Amino acid sequence: MINTLGKVYLIPCPLAENALHTIPAYTIEAIKKCDAFFVEVEKTTRRFFKSIYKEINIDAHEWHAIHNAEAQVQQRFKEILLSGKNIGIVSEAGCPGIADPGQILVHVAQQLGAIVIPIVGPSSIILALMASGLNGQSFTFHGYLPIDATERKNKLKLVEQASTQQKNSTQIFIETPYRNNALLQDIMLVCKSNTLLCIAVNISGENESIVTKTISEWKKNLPNIHKQPAIFLLQG
Repeated sequence: MINTLGKVYLIPCPLAENALHTIPAYTIEAIKKCDAFFVEVEKTTRRFFKSIYKEINIDAHEWHAIHNAEAQVQQRFKEILLSGKNIGIVSEAGCPGIADPGQILVHVAQQLGAIVIPIVGPSSIILALMASGLNGQSFTFHGYLPIDATERKNKLKLVEQASTQQKNSTQIFIETPYRNNALLQDIMLVCKSNTLLCIAVNISGENESIVTKTISEWKKNLPNIHKQPAIFLLQG
């Protein structure tokens, strides 16, 4: 039986400004095939598309903001696919579906039996892990840690324990940029001196820094990464 559903293209976008070199050229071909776009932030996605595909008629496409993929957004997503039209899903940074609300819509597409086509692009999780020198055979991504300081410290203890118990698996987490320094201070207080920590900042940007040291080494010269996009990798 021929699949008459539309296709879903997972379109990557840069992690940093002026990092268009991280986006493969065939992304433009995927954009051309889409009738509608479900995006995290419409304004920045429109600007990104214009920067790589100047001839695009932005207003000829249907646009929807994903947010947390509310019921009405999911319903419209289904209607478009069932009508045979193609959809592009775009994250605010990196790859859709990875630490991203677009995952909910991808799940809907899979339930319908639609073809989902992921396009190669930058992922802060993968790029940081690649450059960290930490265990790439076994790793866990935790997303954001708790905001409350006490809860965050308790979580860090559990994360460090999990790394040790899982044969030194890499534990990966992120933080809202303006809380980066507070998180670093908590890591210094809670974690053991020989635990390895990779701090990856501004990945693919002009001031990219991906450095792995022990906690004791970091304590000698802790960086100021306030309001900078960062990802943290820890190995007990």
